[in-house]
Amino acid sequence: MYEDLCLYINGEFLKGGGRREQDVLDPATDEVVGRLPHATKDDLDLALASAQKAFQSWRRSSPLERSRILRKVAEAARARASEIGRNITLDEGKPLAEAVGEVTVCAEHAEWAAEESRRIYGRVVQPRGEGVRQFVLKEPIGVVAAFSPWNFPFNQAIRKIVSALGAGCTIIIKGPEDAPSAVVALARLFHEAGLPPGCLNVVWGVPSEVSTYLIHSPVVRKISFTGSVPVGKQLAAMAGSLMKPCTMELGGHSPVIVCDDADVEAAADMMAGSKFRNAGQVCVSPTRFYVQEKAYDRFVARFLEKVSKLKVGPGLEADTKMGPLAHRRRVPAIAGFVEDADARGGKVLAGGHRMGERGNFFEPTVVAEPPDDSKLMTQEPFGPILAMKRFRTLDEAIERANGLPYGLAAYAFTTSTRNATRLGDALESGMVTINHLGLATAETPFGGVKDSGYGSEGGAETFDGYLVTKFVTQKN
Repeated sequence: MYEDLCLYINGEFLKGGGRREQDVLDPATDEVVGRLPHATKDDLDLALASAQKAFQSWRRSSPLERSRILRKVAEAARARASEIGRNITLDEGKPLAEAVGEVTVCAEHAEWAAEESRRIYGRVVQPRGEGVRQFVLKEPIGVVAAFSPWNFPFNQAIRKIVSALGAGCTIIIKGPEDAPSAVVALARLFHEAGLPPGCLNVVWGVPSEVSTYLIHSPVVRKISFTGSVPVGKQLAAMAGSLMKPCTMELGGHSPVIVCDDADVEAAADMMAGSKFRNAGQVCVSPTRFYVQEKAYDRFVARFLEKVSKLKVGPGLEADTKMGPLAHRRRVPAIAGFVEDADARGGKVLAGGHRMGERGNFFEPTVVAEPPDDSKLMTQEPFGPILAMKRFRTLDEAIERANGLPYGLAAYAFTTSTRNATRLGDALESGMVTINHLGLATAETPFGGVKDSGYGSEGGAETFDGYLVTKFVTQKN
């Protein structure tokens, strides 16, 4: 049964009451799977007041208590992964195995925050004079307003929630209205784990209206957003005008560099699997492939072989490897990338068309040699499409990889230590993974540079954006 959708404010699950509701659609069938209530102004005010009140006690809570609750959430998430994952497939579209895996793996984020919350340390600074004691303290910043996306609805929401709560903050989160089940499920997990009322609040509504209202509230002290570059820039500008710090994880257009000396077949297999995960609707999805001349033909042939075996279909079907796009509007958008590349001299090697009339299915698409100023090479496609380009020298590949304002993730393949060191140093990206897929684990930072945002989630940096530094100097 699909998740019973609701708001979660001050420890209570709310729905009905004359609130506006919207349909939630299954992107594989276009059928309505649920009705989502929108928060009223009174609901938002209650969420703000509840978060502010809860912060006064939660900020002083024992790290051991925070850790205990986060561990219980991790344990319960694993126990309910099949149920939560099925609902993610229904409202977001990804294959069931991917959805269940998202929940299972992301339980680690709660566990990581549970451990790190016990290690938020300050320090003692030696004084210049007698009788003086000096301390540097790390304190929770306050109430957090967080906005999480639809492509990984459990993953992105739990990262923000556990970081805020583990640091001693309280949080109001607006998840994705078109894929809401995972965030409601998270509210239930925290509620049952014994999180005090007001520490976590879940609201829904028109995104621009809710974000503007929350960011402008004097209660909110910190913003966390994952989403597109244009929206991120708008929210960051709004927050900046109010001197409110942000964590911004925005879009990417990830380059892949494959050198002549790489294990070409292994690289092709790895990248084909990664590219079409979640139908390419991944901020770190490999999209711009730069393959050195001697390796190009082998790499492309192997990649196309893997693509030809991808079963596209509804996510609940057992043999599906790629599901539909999450939104109907993305189908003509991806077709537009294909049309532009074709008109400008690119060659479509695989795919390029919508599949069927029901649901939001699009073929896995590979385009060879689109010009560098084409849409596919300059704009994040956020779908099952990629470009293959030849290069001669490593310096040339690096320059082209760095040529866009994006800087979230980059991939590279080489057996040369010298090349690997050069790539790790020179690629302008918040994350670089060489010869394997090593991103987005709980113990490593996740974030970008340039237009792809600032701040990190995960790793030792988990709490950086949720703490403020206070210096205390005292003479006895």
